[in-house]
Amino acid sequence: MSDIPYLKLREYLDENSLGFPETASGVEIKILKKLYTEDEAELVVQLAPVHEDLDQIADRTGMEKGSLGEKLESMSRRGLLFRIRRDGRTTYRFAAFMIGFYEYSVNRIDKELALLFREYYDTAYLSLMSSSNIPGFKVIPIRENIDSDQVLLPHHTLEEKIRAVRRISVAECVCRKESQLIGDGCDYPIESCLHFGVAAEYYIENDMGREVDAEEAIKILNEADRAGLVHAGANSKHLSNICNCCPCCCASMKGITKEGHDKHKYFNALFEAVIDKDECIDCEDCIDSCPVGAIEMEETTTVDREKCLGCGICAGNCPSDAISLFLREDREEPFDRVSDMGKAVYESMMRKNREKGEKQCNINYPMLISNPDKPERIATKVPRHKEELFIII
Repeated sequence: MSDIPYLKLREYLDENSLGFPETASGVEIKILKKLYTEDEAELVVQLAPVHEDLDQIADRTGMEKGSLGEKLESMSRRGLLFRIRRDGRTTYRFAAFMIGFYEYSVNRIDKELALLFREYYDTAYLSLMSSSNIPGFKVIPIRENIDSDQVLLPHHTLEEKIRAVRRISVAECVCRKESQLIGDGCDYPIESCLHFGVAAEYYIENDMGREVDAEEAIKILNEADRAGLVHAGANSKHLSNICNCCPCCCASMKGITKEGHDKHKYFNALFEAVIDKDECIDCEDCIDSCPVGAIEMEETTTVDREKCLGCGICAGNCPSDAISLFLREDREEPFDRVSDMGKAVYESMMRKNREKGEKQCNINYPMLISNPDKPERIATKVPRHKEELFIII
């Protein structure tokens, strides 16, 4: 098996997503060889970084439509390409590492792949995830834990948003599944990842998850809350997914709990927990339940708001109902669109590289900033040094 198609694929993924940096051990090439055939690796690098249908891909590449269509369907069903079916038209786009073929491997992952993923995360990907200082997720608590007098906007709530979406799926958490396979898993619920709209359709059609209605999705969310999981979705006002994250396995949470990183590298905390000193009985249940160690007992029980995610797990576990969540006065509202978040991350990385005197930023954002719910939008070009990247706006 030649390394050349996989080296080209690694470079393509590095340039057209959050990144896929090389390592001294070459573990990233081992991952690609485990997932892609040589022909599939060669096909991906010929795809545009935005959604195209079969006719567009065939016309641009000169490939025969019959065999090309079979390959695109096969790869999309195995989580190697993202696919959208809308109004009788099917479009395809490459799958990044995260969010992408890592998550889509939930049904294919075995111990060998889990070990490769873990090595890559530890040696390369964690530092990349946290480098922009722009959180990719927003934390959204369940309504019961929020102070009843709070005036909330639609993107501050979950139940209302869930009831408004057209299709929902639930899948196993690949982070917890990976940990279980390599022997350091936890006992938190594993079927807990919720997807909405086109993402849900992709998971359902590919048997990566099962379809649920709004009521079952809300039930799953409430059970995750009682179990102590943090509800986090993409840091935009549009609801595309809800990850129910544990502090021990989640790729983002581990940066905080195991590496000591500032929460803002990963999570946008819209709320904060406030303890009513008159109602608090100093039972310390909240200390035990906080997933990031933001509560401690001094003379009284106190919350470190710099650490607090505003997840509401402490409020749900307080026997005296002494804890409520309030919107932070200094909060950063989520981005209007995922595309806005992508551009902000891109600009941050460009700025950091300029400060370091580097000639080129090793990051593009067509994966993050394309809008899968509106694939018909026109792709525009944004200059990037001597290169150009495509952004769907």
